[in-house]
Amino acid sequence: MAKMQFKAESKRLLEMMINSIYTHREVFLRELISNASDAIDKIYYKALTDDALSFDKDSYFIKVIPDKENRTLKIIDTGIGMSKEELETNLGTIAKSGSLAFKKETELKDGFDIIGQFGVGFYAAFMVADVVTVTSKALGSEEAYKWESTGAEGYTIEPVEKDSIGTEITLTIKENTEDENYDEFLEEYRLKSIIKKYSDFIRYPIKMDVTGRRPKEGSDNEFEEYVEEQVINSMVPIWKKNKSELTDEDYANFYAEKRYGFDKPLKHIHISVDGTIRYNAILYIPEKTPFDFYSKEFEKGLELYSNGVLIMEKCADLLPDHFSFVKGMVDSEDLSLNISREMLQHDRQLKLISKNINKKIKSELQSLLNNEREKYEEFYKSFGRQLKYGVYSEFGANKEVLQDLIMFYSSKEKKLVTLDEYVSRMPEDQKFIYYASGESIERIDKLPQAEFVSEKGYEILYFTEDIDEFAIKMLMNYKEKEFKSISSGDLGIEGEENKSESESEEKEYKEIFDYMKGILTDKVKDVRVSKRLKSHPVCLATEGDISIEMEKILAAMPDNQNIKADKVLEINKNHEVFQSLKDAFANDKEKLELYTKLLYNQALLIEGLPIQDPVEFTNDICKVMV
Repeated sequence: MAKMQFKAESKRLLEMMINSIYTHREVFLRELISNASDAIDKIYYKALTDDALSFDKDSYFIKVIPDKENRTLKIIDTGIGMSKEELETNLGTIAKSGSLAFKKETELKDGFDIIGQFGVGFYAAFMVADVVTVTSKALGSEEAYKWESTGAEGYTIEPVEKDSIGTEITLTIKENTEDENYDEFLEEYRLKSIIKKYSDFIRYPIKMDVTGRRPKEGSDNEFEEYVEEQVINSMVPIWKKNKSELTDEDYANFYAEKRYGFDKPLKHIHISVDGTIRYNAILYIPEKTPFDFYSKEFEKGLELYSNGVLIMEKCADLLPDHFSFVKGMVDSEDLSLNISREMLQHDRQLKLISKNINKKIKSELQSLLNNEREKYEEFYKSFGRQLKYGVYSEFGANKEVLQDLIMFYSSKEKKLVTLDEYVSRMPEDQKFIYYASGESIERIDKLPQAEFVSEKGYEILYFTEDIDEFAIKMLMNYKEKEFKSISSGDLGIEGEENKSESESEEKEYKEIFDYMKGILTDKVKDVRVSKRLKSHPVCLATEGDISIEMEKILAAMPDNQNIKADKVLEINKNHEVFQSLKDAFANDKEKLELYTKLLYNQALLIEGLPIQDPVEFTNDICKVMV
C-alpha cells in the first residue's frame, strides 16, 4: 500500500499547526467532537431536502472511548461519513474544509450552522497522538475506508469493513515525556472535564462508558465496580431557551455550574440579538468582589462560544476595564474564526457585540440604581472603585458613560448619593460642587475646613478612596458645575464685602504672616488669615492641582517622585491663639517661632500628614508647658 503525501502544505506547516496554533493540547478533543457534530448536522440537512431520508435525532450521537491498555482514544459519530475521495480531499489537504464546502453548496437554513469551517482542527489530534486512524463509511455507500497517518510524512487510504454509516477516529496516544503527561487523555475524569468545558452545548449527546462503584448485593462492606453509558454534555444551552421559561433559580444555577463565582449573582442580563450580527449572551453582576479583583492576577473577560463550542475562556475584548467585574458568556454563529478557534479575528463583528453588550450593562446598572437602590449600593460597595477608575483611565474617555453611576457619601444625607442628586438640590446661589478628602468619614467630619461651607448650608461630598479626587479632576465638572475642594484657596463663597475685608486684613497682618512664612521657609507657600475657620485656630489649604490627599497617595506609590501640594497655613484671626501670636510678634520673636512651628505641625496632624521631626515637636510642647 503506497503512502500518499499531503497535497497542499509542507512538513513545516503541519508542525507549526501542531506546536504553535493551539495553546492547550486538550483542545484536540473539542476539535474532533465539533467535526463529529458537523457530520451529524449534514445528515440532518440532507433529511430536510430528501424525503426518502428520515432523521431521528435520538439515533445520532457521539461516543468517546478511552482504552488505557491499548493506549488508544476513539471518537465515534453516527454522522454522514466520508467516501474515499472525501477522505483524501478533506484529510489529505491541510486547511481544506469539507464543512465549509458543504455550507457553501447547500446554504444551510433552519437555524443550523456548521461549526468547523477551516479544516485545521482535525490536525490538532497529532498534538497528543503518534498515529491517527480514521475509519469512515459514507451515507449511501456500500464501502468503507480507513485513512491513517503518523504526521507530516504522509498518509494511507485502504478499504475496510464497517457495518454502520459514520466515522470512527482512533488516536494512538503518545508516551509520556519528562515535560508532558499524555496519560491524562486516557483518564475518564479528565476526558469528562474537557467535554464539559468545551463541548457541553454540542446539540447531540456525547456518550462515555463511565465506571462506578456500588455495594455488593447482600453485603454492607463490599463494593463492586460497574460500567454504565452516560451522556456527558448538557446539549441545550440555557441561552438558547426562551427567557419566559427560565427562572431566577435557573440563572443562579448556571452561574454556579460555570463557577463564575462562589457568591450569588446580584443581577443577570439575558441578551438575544438577531440582526446584523446574531448572538446570545448571559451576563452577571456579582454580589461580592473576587478575592483577586484589585490585583494584577485578575483576568477580565467573558466566555466566548461559537455556535455552542467554547473558543475562549476569557475574551477580554468584550469588556472594558471599568466593567471588568461582569461575568458570563457570549455565543455567536457569526464570528470570524481564523485557522483555529483560538485565533479570533479582531473584526467588526466582535467590536459590534462588545459595543452592544457595554451599552446593555450601563443600562442595567442605571436601572438597578433607579429602581433597586439597596441592591445598587450593595454592588457599589464592591465595585464602585472600579467605576471611578474607569472615569479616570484612558484620559477620561469613558467619563460621560460612568458619571451618572458613581456615588459619594453626603455630609447632609449621611449616605451615598449620586452627582445628579447632589446637583438637583443645590441652592441657587451655590456655584460649585464641594468635596472633602480624607481617610475616613469620621476623619472628614472633624476637618476644620468644612465649617464655613457647612455654615452656608452647602452639601459636601466625602472622598475616602485614593482614586476619588483623581477621577473628579478628570471629570472636571458635572452638569456645568465645577468641583471645588473645601481646602481650596478660593472657595468661591466670599461676597464683595468679605473680599474687601480680607484685603484690608492682609495688609494689616502682612508683617506677622511674612515673618511666620520665613520661619516655615519651604514648608508652605504662604501664611494668611483664614476665610473658612470658625472655631478652630489653624488649618492647611492648598493652591494648584495637587491636593494634600493626592500628595499622600503619590507619596505611597513605588515610583514616588516627591510631588508636593502647594500648602497655605491659614490662621483664624478670631481665635484666642491669634492674640498670642500678635503678642509674641511684638514682644518675643523666639516664642513666635515656637508657636508657628507648633501650629504648622498641628495642621499637619489634622490632615493626617507625618511630622518631619516628632522629637522636636514633643520638645516644643514641653517648652510651652514649662
